[in-house]
Amino acid sequence: MTTRPSATRRSLLAAAAVGPLAATMVQAGRPAAAGFPNILKPLPPSRFVDFGTNAEMRWDSVDKRRYLTSQADLFVRNHTKTPTIDASTYALRIFGNGLSQARTEAEALSFSLADLKTLPVTRITSVHECTGNGRSFFGSQQGQAGSGTAWTLGSVGTVTWEGVRLRHLLSRIGLSSTAVSIMATGLDDPFVSGGTDYGRVRRPFSVAKALDDAILAWSANGQPLLPDHGFPLRLVLPGWIGIASIKWLGSLEVATTELQSPWNTAFYRLTGGSYPADSPPLTVNPVRSAWELPWNATLAAGVTQILTGRSWSGAAPIRSVEVSFDGGATWRRTDQRQKNDPPAEPGDRGFGWTQWTTTWRPTQPGPATLMARATDTLGRTQPLVSPFNTLGYFFDAVVRHPVTVVASPRTR
Repeated sequence: MTTRPSATRRSLLAAAAVGPLAATMVQAGRPAAAGFPNILKPLPPSRFVDFGTNAEMRWDSVDKRRYLTSQADLFVRNHTKTPTIDASTYALRIFGNGLSQARTEAEALSFSLADLKTLPVTRITSVHECTGNGRSFFGSQQGQAGSGTAWTLGSVGTVTWEGVRLRHLLSRIGLSSTAVSIMATGLDDPFVSGGTDYGRVRRPFSVAKALDDAILAWSANGQPLLPDHGFPLRLVLPGWIGIASIKWLGSLEVATTELQSPWNTAFYRLTGGSYPADSPPLTVNPVRSAWELPWNATLAAGVTQILTGRSWSGAAPIRSVEVSFDGGATWRRTDQRQKNDPPAEPGDRGFGWTQWTTTWRPTQPGPATLMARATDTLGRTQPLVSPFNTLGYFFDAVVRHPVTVVASPRTR
């Protein structure tokens, strides 16, 4: 972690009332991607599945030599469309009765990027993942489909974020001892679905998480954020579901009571199936694994195959990964390559995924299934079946990856 001089009281605690944020939201002049105007970056079919407002990374396009996921290859999850924001006029607004000096929204404190960059800078490497990652497998693998984008396992990546710790900013402003909740609101267009206008995307999180490892990030892997990934500033809550890391962060409301929005009451909760009606909002992501291999790949019989993949958890580093080639009857450990940077400070969820390698020598031509399951250092292990929920969140079961074994030229 590097540090920069502390901000002056004048620059950080300017208390003048501000009006609506003077951010310019205009569409790019020329389409740059298949998903335009919803997504601005290129989405080549060789690397992405384009869902319109969302785009999924193809696992068979992942460079096995690279640990971090570049922004060019990172999945996109939008509720509406990517805004373009003028960084020179951007400001983050903070208000609420949870500040040591309560402020209404009209009295919000305003912080430019230059203000924020005078605070100590930190870098955290963490897995960034959509809550619905793996959703399609509820239907294709378990016979009961959940609603929403039919992700396979590509709405995930590992990123090194650079920014400032939210706790440092809150410390400079002053936080009430009774503050419990913070509402983060984005600057994208209001979300309208089924004739209902839900307003701007926003979701509350606990003050405890804010004071733990939350950061306000302006960079990913050493580069400024792309518009699709939150430029000029986004919230990052390491280990938590992707919706919690609000993009294009416009404001933070700090409150002494629990705040609510549709994104933690109507959405992003486990509902239906065996789940109770009062199940809590989702936070920490589960354990998952993926093969770096095309779906229905063709492999040669009688040839030793070198197969690779990655496993990850929102709660802790991966302890072990096992694979099976006989439908789960037997399992064996993989060779793991852990490249987790040390957390910047104690308590950080500053870890990414684990890369692993295994070998398999198939003997008989025909269909076969590859299976991989991971266990993290807290003892959480992928199950064989994920309990169903209506919105298809948290599919963490072992994914059955189909391949076809064909006779090799040497055995024909």
